[in-house]
Amino acid sequence: MGKLGKKARKFAKKNLQSVLRRKRKTNALFKKKASKRKDPGDIEEQEEDTRVLSNVRRGKGKDLEHFSLDAVYTDDDDDDDATVDDSDSDGYLSEDLSLHVAQSDGDNYLKDNSGGSALSSQNKEMYLELVKKTKKLDRLKKKDSKFSELLESYAKELESFRNKEAHADDDESIDGTELVNGESESNNESQLLTSSDVNSWCQLVTEQQSLSALTSLLNGYRSACHYRAESSGVLSADLRHRFQNSEAFCKIWIFMLNEGNNLFRKLLGLSESNIRKDKLSELKNTSKWNTVKPLIKSYLRSTLYLLNQVSETEILTFSLAQVRASMPFFFAFPSLLRRLVMSAVHFWAAGGGSVSSYAFLIIQDLASMYTSDWFDTCFVKTYKSFIGRCHFVEPVQLKHIQFLRNSFVELCTVDVQKSSRKAMVSIQQLAKILHQGLQTKKKEAVKNICNWQYISCIDLWVMFISANVRDFDLQPLLYMIIQIINGLTLLFRGPRYLPLRVKCIQWLNHLSSSSGIFIPVASLILDVLEYKIGEGGKHGKVVSLSTGIKLPKHFLKSRNYQEHCILSAIELLSAHFAQWSYHISFPELATISLIRLRKFHETTTIESFKRVVKRFIDQVEQNIVYVQKKRDEVAFSPKDQQSVELFLLLEKQSGNAPFTQYYKSIMTRAVTRNLASNEKFPGAEKLYKKIKKLPGSMKNVNGGQPEERTGSD
Repeated sequence: MGKLGKKARKFAKKNLQSVLRRKRKTNALFKKKASKRKDPGDIEEQEEDTRVLSNVRRGKGKDLEHFSLDAVYTDDDDDDDATVDDSDSDGYLSEDLSLHVAQSDGDNYLKDNSGGSALSSQNKEMYLELVKKTKKLDRLKKKDSKFSELLESYAKELESFRNKEAHADDDESIDGTELVNGESESNNESQLLTSSDVNSWCQLVTEQQSLSALTSLLNGYRSACHYRAESSGVLSADLRHRFQNSEAFCKIWIFMLNEGNNLFRKLLGLSESNIRKDKLSELKNTSKWNTVKPLIKSYLRSTLYLLNQVSETEILTFSLAQVRASMPFFFAFPSLLRRLVMSAVHFWAAGGGSVSSYAFLIIQDLASMYTSDWFDTCFVKTYKSFIGRCHFVEPVQLKHIQFLRNSFVELCTVDVQKSSRKAMVSIQQLAKILHQGLQTKKKEAVKNICNWQYISCIDLWVMFISANVRDFDLQPLLYMIIQIINGLTLLFRGPRYLPLRVKCIQWLNHLSSSSGIFIPVASLILDVLEYKIGEGGKHGKVVSLSTGIKLPKHFLKSRNYQEHCILSAIELLSAHFAQWSYHISFPELATISLIRLRKFHETTTIESFKRVVKRFIDQVEQNIVYVQKKRDEVAFSPKDQQSVELFLLLEKQSGNAPFTQYYKSIMTRAVTRNLASNEKFPGAEKLYKKIKKLPGSMKNVNGGQPEERTGSD
């Protein structure tokens, strides 16, 4: 029998029964071996990891995952729930006191033994029961068609019965309106409020604590808060009060904002010192609370509406201050409290100056004084608002963004343990984005890293870790954020990314200083000196490194860029050496850096650069001699860790060493240079000239003996 051809062999390989049986046995054998070694879940995870790694190696653009910084936390509070408390009523109070009494009796019926409202728990139970019954009915409908027809017939009968009732109610209402036609028309007319009316109500409320006068004031206050919307025609059908003049309008508005909180405290018998959440929960079982509750609710609703309508800074600041004083009352109305959180976070992020400060005080009080659930809500909403404000950073916005960062860090210190767990989630998200960029190096992946949101998020957690690493166990967070920063310097190493590299080194210096852990940054700094820059370029346009991530190409050939490289390297290296200038290992720490600096000093031809580098080298060598001399006098061994830590501790606290004074002069020059380079900074040039004329400011850098300053490092 002759040899099979190519097509025949291919057919036999695919279709012969013996070949197929052999393949099945082989596959089954491998599966059995794998199942003995590992669990099925481990095998699936291994296969998934292999598939992901193969896709990354191929560099497919389709396999890029989209990681969102502001989606790492789930916000359980739905924004639509904020309007649940707003019923179908128009927000005005009935001026008949018997209705308030009836309402208080109804509220008592809904109270449980612990003093809390049982209505929400009953609603949840009823809703779950309805869901179960609805699912059961749906299953029965699918199984039995006759049962479905029976339900439809009952539904039709019920609908016809409701229509008859509705027509009967309409007839009765028409008859009623004919009987009291004149009264109904008079009720629909808006009431004119004069200054004398408002003054008399204010006097009755202040002196006699009249509930009827307070109700009238609250209704007028509601109209005053809705004045802009009603005057524009949006709520013209809801207009209850008109004001005779601006005096009446301002009087009722200022009186309620200024005195409303104190009036409610007096009616409830509370002093300013003992109004706490536990005290307020005790009052919920009393008749006083049930009488005053609708009045407080009306006041809070009107004030919240006012916050969303006013744009003047002074009015907003005053209103937020009064809202903060009324914080305990908000906890009786969770839906209003959610609306308050949304408004406070909005003013904190989008406002400025005193408005943002007062809004943050509300957020901080809410997170620190009450339950941890509200801390989670405040944390998530403020974090998302901060990320949303960091799309673009301009010199004008830089100060406000720094305020948002610092205030958020202060909010995190309310509960550092819970904040550290949430910070771990965010930092892991940052690590995923960076890992994707390092693996694929696609344009989209790199763009997710080289933006202000990503940089601001790293800056946020660096400040949080630095503020709390001494008092809490944040070593995992510290390690992860250092790895992310090092990854950034590895991914963006070109000359155009000088601002980003400077930020990364500043972060590492700050983490090292706050934690007391040595972080090697000298090599990252000295790499800046090796950038290929042209010699003797012209002075280009001034660029601020503080508000940039990537520099334009034309700027790389300018003289200003050369100065930025040299001066930034000296400033960063000075900050790094200043931290360890009193350490016993400083001579070994500075050796390699001095070798590279001397090499740069020999190769550069620009005299001004040579002078700056030479002065830095001299200062470091003097400090090496100083530490070496002190080290030769000690009697302990390097293994004595406690003695090593106490080495030159008194000298460090005094701060009189030559290198410390040199570092202060370098930082003074850095502040001056940053102010002068920021073109959009108001009065930067004038301020720069004034600082330049100060004694001992710039001449210290150029070789003079520096003056001792009391400012912080």
